[in-house]
Amino acid sequence: TWLQIMILPICYNWVIIIFRFFYFTGFLEQGILVRDLSLLKKRYMRSSRFKWDIASLLPTDILYLKLGIHTPLVRVNRFLRTGRMNEALDRMETRTSYPNTFRVAKLMLYIFVLIHWNACVYFSLSNYIGFGADPWVYPNISDPDFAATRRQYFYCFWFSTLILTTVGDTPPPEREEEYLFLVADMLIAVLVFASVVGSMGDVISSLRDRDNVFFPNHELVKGYLRSRRINKELQKRVNDWYQHLHINKWITRETEILQHLPITLQTAIAVSVHLPTLSKVTIFQNCENSLLEQLVLKLTPQVYSPGEYVCKKGDVGHEMYIIKEGKLAVVADDGVTQFAVLGEGNFFGEISILNIKGNKSGNRRTANICSIGYSDLFSLSKEDLTETLLEYPAAKRLLEEKGRQILTKIGMLEETDEGEGEVEKTEDKVKRLEASLEALQTKLARLIAELESSARKMMQRVEQLELQTEGWEGIVAEGAQGEIEEREKVKEREIGDGDGDGEKEDEEEPVVEGERGEGDGGEESLGEKEKNVGGNEKSEKEKEETGEEQTKTETQDQKRDEM
Repeated sequence: TWLQIMILPICYNWVIIIFRFFYFTGFLEQGILVRDLSLLKKRYMRSSRFKWDIASLLPTDILYLKLGIHTPLVRVNRFLRTGRMNEALDRMETRTSYPNTFRVAKLMLYIFVLIHWNACVYFSLSNYIGFGADPWVYPNISDPDFAATRRQYFYCFWFSTLILTTVGDTPPPEREEEYLFLVADMLIAVLVFASVVGSMGDVISSLRDRDNVFFPNHELVKGYLRSRRINKELQKRVNDWYQHLHINKWITRETEILQHLPITLQTAIAVSVHLPTLSKVTIFQNCENSLLEQLVLKLTPQVYSPGEYVCKKGDVGHEMYIIKEGKLAVVADDGVTQFAVLGEGNFFGEISILNIKGNKSGNRRTANICSIGYSDLFSLSKEDLTETLLEYPAAKRLLEEKGRQILTKIGMLEETDEGEGEVEKTEDKVKRLEASLEALQTKLARLIAELESSARKMMQRVEQLELQTEGWEGIVAEGAQGEIEEREKVKEREIGDGDGDGEKEDEEEPVVEGERGEGDGGEESLGEKEKNVGGNEKSEKEKEETGEEQTKTETQDQKRDEM
C-alpha cells in the first residue's frame, strides 16, 4: 500500500523536474509575468515565505539514523509548507470556471484530512490503552477480522467520522483518556459543523444570487399577477415564458452581469458573442470593424413568445432585428397564412432605420412578422445607429448606398426623388446662407447708425464747449493783459519814486489779484462759468479791440483742428 502511495510523488518528479529545467518560472507584477532570475532571487529572498521554506527544507531526516525509522515526527517541519498549499488553492479558485464546486471540494478535503488525523490519534490511543480493553477502543488485533492494516484504518476512520459528525451512536467511554479524547473531539466537531454549515450556506447563497442575476425573479411576478387578479390565460403565458428561460438557460440581464468589468473587457466579450451575428446583416458587410464593435454594444436582447407579433404592417420602424435563435413567420393580415419562415441568422427591418430618400414605404413596415415558438432576437434602434454613424460619415454613405440598392432591387425606390432631394438640400443651404447674410447686414447697419449718432452727439458737445469758452478766453486774455500793464507801472514807480511808490504798489496789488481771479475761471464749476460768461458777454465784447478779436478767432480755429 505504501508503495502504491509513493507512485504519486514519483510521477510528480518525472513531470516537474524536466519541466522546470526547460521552462522558467516567475512572479506576477501588475499582471505581467517576470522571469528575470536576478529579480526572482531578490523578491523571493526578501519575502516572508523564504524563511519558512528554508525551515521546511532542513534535512531532519538524518535523525532517522539515530532515532530509527519509526519516528516520523522528525519530518514535522514539512508542515511549514502548508501556507503554500493554501496559496495554491486560492489561486486555483480564481482560475476555475466553477468556483462554487471548487469551494465544496476544498471543504470536503479539509474535513477528510481532519477525520484522517483523528482516526490516527484514536488508533494510537487504543494502542496505549490496549486493543480490546473495553468496547470503546479498537478491538483486539489478535482477532483475524481486525488484524489487517486496511481493516484497522477503515474502522478507525469510521469511528472518527461518527464522533466528529455526531450522527451515530458510539460506545460510552470508560477511562479518563477516553473522556478527554471525546471532549476534544466534541469541541472540534462543533467548530467543524459550524464551518461546514457556514461554507455550504455561502455556496448556496452564491448560487441563488447567480440565478437571480442571470434570470428574473419568478416569485415576485407570480405574486404581482395574483394580487392584480390577472386572468389564468395570461398567467399561463407568463409562467411558460419563465419555464422556457430556465430550461434553455437563456440570460436576459447580460448588462448587469458584466457591469463590473472594465469597458474594454465588456467590448471584447460583446464582440466575441455578437459580432458574428451582426456581420451576417447585408448592409453591415464590409463595414469598418470599429463601427461594428460600437454597434455590438448597442444590441438589445429580446425574447418573443409563441404567436407574439414582432412587428405589424404599417407600423413605423424604429429598430431592426437579428434572429439569434428561433423561428419567425411572415404572415398575411389574417395571421394564419404564412408567406415565408425566417430562421437563425436572418434579419429584417434594416431599411427602416436608415431614412433613405425615395423609400416608397416611408420607413413603415411592409409585412407582419410573428414568432412561431419562443424566439431570441437582437434589436438595434434607429437612434443608436444614427448616433454611431455621426463619427463614421463614409460608413453612413456606404450603408445608404446599400440600402438604395436593396430598395431598387425590390422596386421600392423612387429614382427621381434622389435628384430632387439633392436640389432641396442645396436650396436649403442657399436659404440658410442668405438668412445669415441678411442678419449680418442688419447688424452692420445698426453699428453704422450707432456710430453716426455718436459722431453727431460729439460734434454738438464740441460746439457747446466752444460757445461756453468764448467769453472765458477773452476774460483770461484781458486779465492777463491788465496784469502785465500793472507790473510795468509798478516797475516804473520803483524806478522813479523810490520807496513811497512801492507802498502804493502794495496797496493796489489786491486789486490786481481780484482781477486775476475773475480771469482764472478754470478752477470754477461749469455752471458758474456759464453764468459769468452769460452775464458779462455784452460788456466784454464792447471793450475788445479788433486785434484781440482776430487773435481769439485764430485760437478757436486752432482748437477746432485739435478737437
